[in-house]
Amino acid sequence: MDEEIYNTQIRVERKFFYFTLRQNPRGRFMKITEDVNGRRDSIIIPSTGLTQFRDALNELIDADSKAGPPPLAEE
Repeated sequence: MDEEIYNTQIRVERKFFYFTLRQNPRGRFMKITEDVNGRRDSIIIPSTGLTQFRDALNELIDADSKAGPPPLAEE
């Protein structure tokens, strides 16, 4: 059985994201769950990959900043 160590959530537009740090006999991991109108999808990241995940996310944030404002949606 998994043991929850920590959790937090954020809302972005119509989506909720849940971040949970858990552990079981095989190790510790982060579970990220996206909830959109009751539909849930999750990914699991082993704790050994959290630093790499953070680094990749920081690179993505930097690239988004440098790209400027997003184009306007066509109607």
